[in-house]
Amino acid sequence: MKVGEVCLFTNDVVRLANFYKELFNIDNGSDDNVHQFIIVEETSLTIHNDGVYRKDNLHNICIAFTVDDVDVEYKRLQEMEVKIVAPPTVRPWGAKNMSFLDPDNNLVIFRCFPKQ
Repeated sequence: MKVGEVCLFTNDVVRLANFYKELFNIDNGSDDNVHQFIIVEETSLTIHNDGVYRKDNLHNICIAFTVDDVDVEYKRLQEMEVKIVAPPTVRPWGAKNMSFLDPDNNLVIFRCFPKQ
């Protein structure tokens, strides 16, 4: 079994999709205001408005992405003026993580696994 899709529900598909397209340097050619596929690989990332109004997100979900170098991404996110929650930190299990908020206040983690 594999995870097929992670979907972020939002009140503003275009705003949130544009954030993730900039974050991942992806141009999917879509400006749909109801549903957009952002990453279409083994596991998809989609942004969707199902018509339900959502209040501020209380961090009931965290989405993590493995990147090549967390420190490089940290600098890039600072330039994008993203809300950083925690700077790059080596965790006891060996991963180097940083966390930040997307425009809907979803908690996002970038992680890498530096060689010892």
